[in-house]
Amino acid sequence: METKKILLADDENSIVQIMAAKLRNNCFEVVTADNGKDAFKLCCEQKPDIVVVDCELPELSGVELAEKIHKKNGLAEVVIIMITTKETELNAEQAEKAGITECLNKPFSPKELLTRIENVLASATTK
Repeated sequence: METKKILLADDENSIVQIMAAKLRNNCFEVVTADNGKDAFKLCCEQKPDIVVVDCELPELSGVELAEKIHKKNGLAEVVIIMITTKETELNAEQAEKAGITECLNKPFSPKELLTRIENVLASATTK
């Protein structure tokens, strides 16, 4: 089985470090960004399988990033998991329009994130 690449984009370094460690310990390749512009650049260069992005990123919001990724040739199939808070929660229509596959509300555990990623990957292989 090939190693899946995940881009984590969040401006809270401690959250990124915890999520990255959990994913690396479970055989994922992880790249990180702390703002939307860097995340988009990395996405274009690295072509991750999944992007886990905070809704409230500096320079380019998570929703703007998701929309930009899905408009870029070669990135339309990238799975996006959006991290939100109760205040920034997206409705189903907004998420679908932006190309967001899953929304995960803070606070969440690294195990919950891992489970969501594994479920998304499992459903992608059955399609």
